[in-house]
Amino acid sequence: MPAIRNQIRELRALREMTQQDLADQVGVTRQTVIAIEQDKYSPSLETAFKVASALGVPLDQCFQYDPRGKR
Repeated sequence: MPAIRNQIRELRALREMTQQDLADQVGVTRQTVIAIEQDKYSPSLETAFKVASALGVPLDQCFQYDPRGKR
């Protein structure tokens, strides 16, 4: 099964940004950020772009698609 992996937690930590900081910048709840970081929720494309923008990186640095489904 295909999987989308993310590096949000690591990128956020490098910037000393809390989950709430990121949530506020993206316009989602902290619980949504937690779910995305734990790969329990795949954000919409618009939200994914907002996350990347808030972290100051290209989209593909935040999210990677693995067609083999390995996490």
